[in-house]
Amino acid sequence: MNKTIAIAAVVLLAAGLGAGYWLGGHHARTSAAPANPAAAVAPGGDASDRKVLYWQDPMYPQHRFDKPGRSPFMNMELVPVYADQAASDEGGVKIAPGVQQRFGVRTAVVDTAEFARDLPALGYVAADERRIVQVQSRLAGFVERLAVRAVNDPVRVGQVLAEIYSPEWYGAQQEFLFAQKLARADPGDEPLARAARQRLLLFGLPESEVAKIERSGVAQRRFPLVASTGGVLSELAVREGQAVAMGMPMFTISDLSSVWITVEVPERQAGALREGVGVKASIATLPGKVFEGRIDYLYPQVNTQTRTLKARATLANPRLELKPGMLAEVTLATPARKVLAVPSEAVIQTGTRMVVIVAEGDRFRPVAVQTGPEVDGRTEVLKGLKQGERVVVSGQFLIDSESSLRTTLARLDAGGVAPQPAASGTHRGVGRVTSITPAKGQLEIAHEPIPSMNWPAMEMGFVVEDRQLLKGLKRGDAVEFELLGAPDKDGEFVIRSITLRAAAPAPSPPDHGSHK
Repeated sequence: MNKTIAIAAVVLLAAGLGAGYWLGGHHARTSAAPANPAAAVAPGGDASDRKVLYWQDPMYPQHRFDKPGRSPFMNMELVPVYADQAASDEGGVKIAPGVQQRFGVRTAVVDTAEFARDLPALGYVAADERRIVQVQSRLAGFVERLAVRAVNDPVRVGQVLAEIYSPEWYGAQQEFLFAQKLARADPGDEPLARAARQRLLLFGLPESEVAKIERSGVAQRRFPLVASTGGVLSELAVREGQAVAMGMPMFTISDLSSVWITVEVPERQAGALREGVGVKASIATLPGKVFEGRIDYLYPQVNTQTRTLKARATLANPRLELKPGMLAEVTLATPARKVLAVPSEAVIQTGTRMVVIVAEGDRFRPVAVQTGPEVDGRTEVLKGLKQGERVVVSGQFLIDSESSLRTTLARLDAGGVAPQPAASGTHRGVGRVTSITPAKGQLEIAHEPIPSMNWPAMEMGFVVEDRQLLKGLKRGDAVEFELLGAPDKDGEFVIRSITLRAAAPAPSPPDHGSHK
């Protein structure tokens, strides 16, 4: 039922518009028109009584000029656009209030709204690289005992990781004990004892262990390698009995009390990311638990294969529940911002652009807009609308875009078939020569409509393919001509052949409406 009503509305609207367009066009074709369209007189008054908003080339209506003259595109007279016709020239349509109510035309005000968009993303848990410690040997020797034997073994602060037998270490202890004995016998040897003690500390032995050796007076055979931080063993590079050199990496310990969540956000959404943005992460293996943190780093480059940007957040992990490699579902809470927005149902996607219908009393006109993200049924408008304007949110079937309206009018005026412009090939036209410049190979013709080009009757300039074609022609001659469908590199339309018409009827006055 609703579909039938909608179709009926379109038919009635098209019929009403077509009738008005036909009557206006019929009147224009049967009334005398001045050669210069800028001198057209408004009905019921002089042209000076009408306010000219701008001038345009009917062939390129998207370009506007602030004064009359000849078009740089088609070398034809620019056409004035008056204030009282601008709305219709821009694709507007007038709909009676009763028709609006009957077919459910509703409008909404363009207003500001706060957009706080949450971006969903996938992330993975990784060790906090700022909490990774590598343990090296500070002397050469042999590993006689390992206290941790496998990767991922837990490690405590101060725990002995390995015991190393080193002749160098054993000799350093003997020298320390001997220096201590000499210092007790002769205070003058005290500097020697302090130097021997410092040497033991430089091997990485804690002060407590040095004091223990001093008290016992016995050199220790093995040197204890102690963990300076807690966590898990992420790398193990030695085994019992293995020889080690000074500076050789032996253990890598990762402190997992704090971890990283690394997420990848599509490039088109990356503009919403900032350091400090809140992060909520949930893990499938830990149902019901949400881990919170904040983005503290944005990676400086985009992945060229996936077109994503990496961001990193730090999360507290006191119970060690988050383990490196876990997959996380992440929500990024972007900061709220004030934007210009319309209801999402007001936006029409034509396939090539976004359009909304702006309501101005009982007149409606389509406006191309640039849109941003959609949040909670509202779409951000980046360009094309101003705050306070009203847009149609239902009943847009009455008018969908400027191009479709003009195509409908052209179809009605042509008796049901709208001619389509051709971008190539040749096309035939008839008209009357109004000006000739043989030296430049140019002429102007007031031609009748050319349906195959979707051109109305107008006066415009052309160039000829061969200047010999202009021989014998004079102003006022009725001619038939063949022109190319696409302009040349200078934007001029080219006439390939032109012949005189023996007895041709006078062409209709130029219709200076725009066309596409």
